[in-house]
Amino acid sequence: MFSGRGGEAMAPIEEHGHIWVLDTSTEQWKSLSPSSSAHPEARSYHCMTNNDVDTIYVHAGCPEKGRLSDTWAFNIHDSQWTELAPAPGPPRGGTSIAFVDGKLYRMNGFDGKTEQGGNLDVFDTATNSWSSQAFEADGQTGPGARSVSVLVPVKINDRTSLVTLFGESDPSSLGHQGAGKMLSDGWVFSLQNHAWSKIIASSANLPPARGWFAADAVHVDGRDGIVVVGGLGESNERLGDVWLLSF
Repeated sequence: MFSGRGGEAMAPIEEHGHIWVLDTSTEQWKSLSPSSSAHPEARSYHCMTNNDVDTIYVHAGCPEKGRLSDTWAFNIHDSQWTELAPAPGPPRGGTSIAFVDGKLYRMNGFDGKTEQGGNLDVFDTATNSWSSQAFEADGQTGPGARSVSVLVPVKINDRTSLVTLFGESDPSSLGHQGAGKMLSDGWVFSLQNHAWSKIIASSANLPPARGWFAADAVHVDGRDGIVVVGGLGESNERLGDVWLLSF
């Protein structure tokens, strides 16, 4: 865990670059202090991912005022933060990021006025550089613009794809205090074919629309899936349900 929102006000929790770690074998928390003076500023509505080896990535989000587009890497062995190249604008909160084969994939988010969509931004960790792949964010051939959704890499037919789910497509007049128009759709991006496909569910029992939720890949019965937990519903209610999407 890194930083986060400290309450109803937008002031984030300032811990000067500390990372909180839960040891699942002992159920004990500990704080990793950064070994360098450089570290990302406190924020909320940021996104995080990791390379499954030794590096945690923190990207974008909201300080007390405004929005960010920076990218930072934290090495768990030496507890050192390194600032990487910033992502393409505009700065945003509620964006989604995923790590696959040495690359970070970033999409969506809210810039304070507009829900972002139509670009899958790609950061190459080997060259410290960003590129972008444009698509039609029309909800027909590609996912519509949204924020506070997710981007999860999964294996489908032995090939890695990116899955984006749900999110907010139109902000609330309450801003950070309320829910806007929420989505209930899901999309798969083939990293091999560079094409989007809409997820067509085979069951009638479906999760209600939501944003601000948690999700991650799981391996069940020899296949990858995605578990979705909680979030904020369109009527501004907090959700506590759990769903499994199996491919």
